[in-house]
Amino acid sequence: MAPNPRPIPRFIADSSQEGIAYGRFAEQLAESFRSACREVEELPSGVSAPSEISWFPERSWGGRTWVPATARAEGDAGEIELFGHVSYLRPEDGDPQELHAKADFTDVLAEDNPDWKIDLNDDVIGRWRGEAGMAGDVTLVWGRPLVPGAAAATAELEAETVDQEPVSDDRFTLIALDALAGYGDEIYMTVKLWSKRAAELAAESLYD
Repeated sequence: MAPNPRPIPRFIADSSQEGIAYGRFAEQLAESFRSACREVEELPSGVSAPSEISWFPERSWGGRTWVPATARAEGDAGEIELFGHVSYLRPEDGDPQELHAKADFTDVLAEDNPDWKIDLNDDVIGRWRGEAGMAGDVTLVWGRPLVPGAAAATAELEAETVDQEPVSDDRFTLIALDALAGYGDEIYMTVKLWSKRAAELAAESLYD
């Protein structure tokens, strides 16, 4: 077989092993996430740390496990969504260590955008470097289908699947390259939703 003209890493993250966090562990994650929410710059007046947090399936990459989250909060100017993630190291035996949380907010909500088919969040968590200046952002993506029947989500670069995960409790998490540079024009990730019969239900760029 001839050398691949675009030797990028695919399926770089471990599949979710534990699904949606719950119980005492979820509360441990929540403490870190709430602390990060309180530190968000320019947080709207009247917003306090959320009491209820929606967790997304965990994914592991680069020696850390990443657990995305979203939460709604009410401020003086109306409702916002807080979003972010908690990451940690997990030894083979023992409790998670070195928890680190990151949070931000948006006032652009899914219910105000009826044309959306996927409610997406993303954050760059690393960098991949290839030969001759080729590079890409390792990007954590989490979201909710806004169309019925979604069974799986994929991340694609120019129609090439680079990650995939089942939709669990109407939520999914992906980790894949984005903003791929060094191959001419930059190549950006597209997130797609699929039915159980592998019918495409929705496709959205992180940049739409």
